[in-house]
Amino acid sequence: METPGSQSSLHRANLERVVRAVRLAGSLTQAEIARTTGLSAATVSNIVRELKDGGTVEVTPTSAGGRRARSVSLSGDAGIVIGVDFGHTHLRVALGNLAHQVLAEESEPLDVDASSTQGFDRAEQLVMRLIEATGVDHSKIAGVGLGVPGPIELESGTLGSSAILPGWIGTRPAEELRGRLGVPVHVDNDANLGALGELVWGSGRGVRDLAYIKVASGVGAGLVIDGKIYRGPGGTAGEIGHITLDESGPVCRCGNRGCLETFAAARYVLPLLQSSHGTDLTMEAVVRLARDGDPGCRRVIADVGRHIGSGVANLCNLLNPSRVVLGGDLAEAGELVLGPIRESVGRYAIPSAARQLTVLPGALGGRAEVLGALALALSEMGDSTLLDGTLSAATAAFT
Repeated sequence: METPGSQSSLHRANLERVVRAVRLAGSLTQAEIARTTGLSAATVSNIVRELKDGGTVEVTPTSAGGRRARSVSLSGDAGIVIGVDFGHTHLRVALGNLAHQVLAEESEPLDVDASSTQGFDRAEQLVMRLIEATGVDHSKIAGVGLGVPGPIELESGTLGSSAILPGWIGTRPAEELRGRLGVPVHVDNDANLGALGELVWGSGRGVRDLAYIKVASGVGAGLVIDGKIYRGPGGTAGEIGHITLDESGPVCRCGNRGCLETFAAARYVLPLLQSSHGTDLTMEAVVRLARDGDPGCRRVIADVGRHIGSGVANLCNLLNPSRVVLGGDLAEAGELVLGPIRESVGRYAIPSAARQLTVLPGALGGRAEVLGALALALSEMGDSTLLDGTLSAATAAFT
């Protein structure tokens, strides 16, 4: 038996620290593991050897800083995680392993007026289809990350009243999907998952503090502080779309006037151009037309960028992030929108905070949220079961 403070319990704790560090990062060199965990290089080397012998990790040659190194990642068959992303008009599902490899991914349209039951029926069918197509053993599924376009009340797991999917208000998405799939399900809003996706796989790699701004049917922000998503006590942190820009402005869906969302979200922006470009206009089309030189679309995108920049300036003054990543269709506009964002940040943010900020487009496009759902499932799973094979032999040597 292990007792607190014993040699065997300390050894197990160190094993779990290494496994967790590798699980969250995808892959690390042994030097990076030592820096991340605070363990000595010699201890890390011994643990990695142990984990490799037990089949928990894989070690491959690599280089770091021009020197030879060894990259450590979890074994590809150690477990499977699933990401499910419900958007305003789409459903995306991805399967990945614990080495951060995406094994399969698929998306399909979703009717905004569909009920939650219809949505979960579709999600269950799509998950099962991908599991069958990849030949994944259901017993290896460690968990599911689930994204929804609205705030989640942390205590109850209920989707809040400002959800963009009207038929879903008051539902408990994690509970519903867990009952269908029979595995742990962890839920978060789409902006937080976009931040996680870009942090792990995209434009946020290598930073500890960032804000992911998603502009679509609504406007939201996912906040990463010291490497972790910040949700606030009620789960509503990051609702940047409801910063007031004009107290006499348009009435927002939240009931206030002149919120950032009323100047930047697609539902408010597209009508400005529909008289000249038709009622079927989408934000994706506006971006494409702007890139092709259309003056009206360029003007609208620049105005949206300046408004978003005002909200980002407030984030700079409050949280001082080192990076802001812009997601959604608008990010495809590149400097047409990023330039005006930086202009507003330079005008309204504290100079020292503005100087430290980098504003970038997202690297993952529409995949950011579903990859963030995979990252959520990876971050929430426990490490004990991964160590069973290693510990059976290793702990005996320390008792």
